Amino acid sequence: MQRGKISFGKIQLNVNKAPAEPKSNETEREDAKVSTEAGGNGGGFKKMDKQQMIRQIEDVAEDLESQHLKEVMGISGFGRKAAKVFDINEQIEKARVTRPGMDKKKEEPKPEDDVKEGEEEEEVIGPLPPAVTTDKEKTTKEASKDEDSDDDDDSSDEDSDDEQSLAKRIPYTHEVQMQHGSRAVLALAGDPSGARLVSGSIDYDMCFWDFAGMDSGMRSFRQLQPCENHPIRSLQYSVTGDMILVISGNAQAKVLDRDGFEKLECCKGDQYISDMSRTKGHVAQLTCGCWHPFNREQFLTAALDGTLRIWQGLKSKEQVQVIKTRAQGGLRTNAASCNFNRDATLIAAGCVDGSIQTWDTRKMFVNTTHCVRDAHQKGSEITSIVFSYMGQQLATRSNDETMKLWDLRQFKQPLHTWTNLFSRYDTTDCCFSPDDRLLVTGESLPKGQAEANLYFYSTKSYEEVQRIPVSNAHVVKTLWHPKLNQLFVSCGNGTIKCYYDEQRSIRGAKLCVVKTHRKRQPMEMVGVSQIITPHALPLFRQEKSRTSRKRMEKARMDPVKSQRPDLPITSGQGGRVASSGGTLSSYVIRNLGLSKRVDDDQDPREAILKYAKDAAENPYWIAPAYKQTQPKAIFSEKLPADEPATKKPKTEADK
Repeated sequence: MQRGKISFGKIQLNVNKAPAEPKSNETEREDAKVSTEAGGNGGGFKKMDKQQMIRQIEDVAEDLESQHLKEVMGISGFGRKAAKVFDINEQIEKARVTRPGMDKKKEEPKPEDDVKEGEEEEEVIGPLPPAVTTDKEKTTKEASKDEDSDDDDDSSDEDSDDEQSLAKRIPYTHEVQMQHGSRAVLALAGDPSGARLVSGSIDYDMCFWDFAGMDSGMRSFRQLQPCENHPIRSLQYSVTGDMILVISGNAQAKVLDRDGFEKLECCKGDQYISDMSRTKGHVAQLTCGCWHPFNREQFLTAALDGTLRIWQGLKSKEQVQVIKTRAQGGLRTNAASCNFNRDATLIAAGCVDGSIQTWDTRKMFVNTTHCVRDAHQKGSEITSIVFSYMGQQLATRSNDETMKLWDLRQFKQPLHTWTNLFSRYDTTDCCFSPDDRLLVTGESLPKGQAEANLYFYSTKSYEEVQRIPVSNAHVVKTLWHPKLNQLFVSCGNGTIKCYYDEQRSIRGAKLCVVKTHRKRQPMEMVGVSQIITPHALPLFRQEKSRTSRKRMEKARMDPVKSQRPDLPITSGQGGRVASSGGTLSSYVIRNLGLSKRVDDDQDPREAILKYAKDAAENPYWIAPAYKQTQPKAIFSEKLPADEPATKKPKTEADK
């Protein structure tokens, strides 16, 4: 049974009337002739022409402009006669196709029922709604999609089954070791993108590791000492990964760029000012520091002067805010660790007196937002304080061999306390897994134990999920990178271990393992004799063109060209008479008085008698004048050594 069509206005159903059949061209022409004969003049003929033209225009408009709309919405035509008409028959056919389970009685209703339905639906305005699929059809479609799915979906289902166990979430199937040095590695930080890793140790060195450039040898590409003779206590990348905050044993924090060049050094405060809020910076050793979660130019530092300081900007070297940590009686206490939460609305500090103090960044930093005085044992540093990724939980690690989990909504008592976690270093930390279901920490090597372990605890059931033996040295830092899904652990013997899973981890150390380490071939050195050309000798070498000023300075230094006069005579060495003595008399005696030097071991009598014969034969000075009057000289003869001297007789004069 055929139904009528619904216009855009009221929905009308012409059940009794059959739809008019379209007239052919011949019948239209006959009607036109009849109308002209009935009219008796040409006016009727013109009227029929206008109607025919209107029909043709409507047909063209239907064919060209509204063909797509007819297919989609069932619109039968555009024009002044019928605007936006919808065919009910087409909608019913679609409903029959989409509802194959309908009864035959419903498919072929009686005419009386149609009239009643039409009377009830006269108030409805607008087109019919599209056919709605039933729940059975949805289930059948989903079943067909599941059957047509690829192997990737099957693998994802297997992964979801594996993730039901927390132990299988830990990426520790493979292990890679990196050697930083020989001393304990106190600081460890990863790039947010997962491309690089930096480490700092107690021997003042800072190493840069690039996973894309390393091979299986796992060697750092740069090593430097940013803070001279101060151990590196903490390192952290900024949120954009282009800057590194360096916290050392010095009172001044430093900011380095990605390649290790210094961009900022915080100023040092005046240690003679008692009020720490009046100083421009820290006056004691730094203990901890961290970047703002989403502000790339703001960072937080803590020191042993009892303050936390917020620094803003790389140009200004003064702090923005000073936060003072107070003990029970209002006295000063030092903060051993500090951190921001994920949305930077809270600043938390773990103090030496065992208290946990937090401040709201949207308010003044005068009073604390939360303060738990007996959080840990008094006198033992809270070495790490970490917020969860969801921001509702807080984990603290202390040197009192405990680790505690806190809920910020109920901050008076910890959710759970894990004990027997020995720690020697004041930088031993803990961290959350990327899904906040696990809490990871390491221990220092206890006495009598072979290896130090890495512990994994559930944040819901508080049970130990896994224990991994790391090394025969202390475990200091632990980093679970959320993007790489890899674990980096620093040890007390200078090694850094990386744990990863082949299936769940991406990039990072996996890029380095596949690259084979190639040793450099030794180069053979061949000795080559030196060849000197004549023009290479200084005698034939042409002087380089120099300015007149330099030529004059060089000539001035030459004593011959400058005709330097003799230096003045000075006493001692260095003068012109230094070789002959320091006085004038020594000079005269050496050069004029003695032509030949007399040896000291020569007998003076023999030296004089050596010239006696010559003086007698050829007298020159005195002998010629007294030659005639001078008596003959008689010299005493030398007696032999054995013969005693004759005794001289006494004369009367002697008596």
